[in-house]
Amino acid sequence: MPFEYNTSMKCLSEIFFLSDPTVVARALLGKRLVRRLNGRRISGIINETEAYRGEDDLACHAHRGKTRRNAVMYANGGRAYIYFTYGMHWCLNAVCGAEGYPAAVLIRALQPEEGLDLIAAHRPGVKPALWCNGPAKICKAFNVDGELNGSLLTDSSNPLFIEEGIKVEDKSIHTSARIGIDSTPEPWHSIPWRFMITNEVGAC
Repeated sequence: MPFEYNTSMKCLSEIFFLSDPTVVARALLGKRLVRRLNGRRISGIINETEAYRGEDDLACHAHRGKTRRNAVMYANGGRAYIYFTYGMHWCLNAVCGAEGYPAAVLIRALQPEEGLDLIAAHRPGVKPALWCNGPAKICKAFNVDGELNGSLLTDSSNPLFIEEGIKVEDKSIHTSARIGIDSTPEPWHSIPWRFMITNEVGAC
């Protein structure tokens, strides 16, 4: 998927993240995740997301209430929720909604743009097509870990943020059930809150 990048793109505002996570998950497709590292930019176009909404969502980390691990999910939208899983992987989410309501969007995959040499160094021996095609892979490629948990994604002076990217038409979006939640009961197991870009889209 060919992309062009523009380093003058605006960072997303807090208002962008105050909507329902299903709305934000769709809207994040085509946006650009940026990691500043040692004076360099690593970036990529987000092409797959999943929404997790509130304590009623049995696939959401907050379904048992507020804990030390998920506390940032209860913050105002626009912060990074970064958690450790399987004893080895970090995963990046964007917190959504108003303060006190736990919701977030998992960044599942992206198309790398800038800092490809840095990504290659972080993903040695891995083919470029597999650098960022999973949430834990993104964190490895972008050198993201728990130190950045709670970071504002709406401030381009921060080491991690999200900015405008490319326009994605509805016809290029596919939805499906979220993955990796096999033990979650219905309707949460099958609800189509996974959003993906399925066709090439043009830069704007």
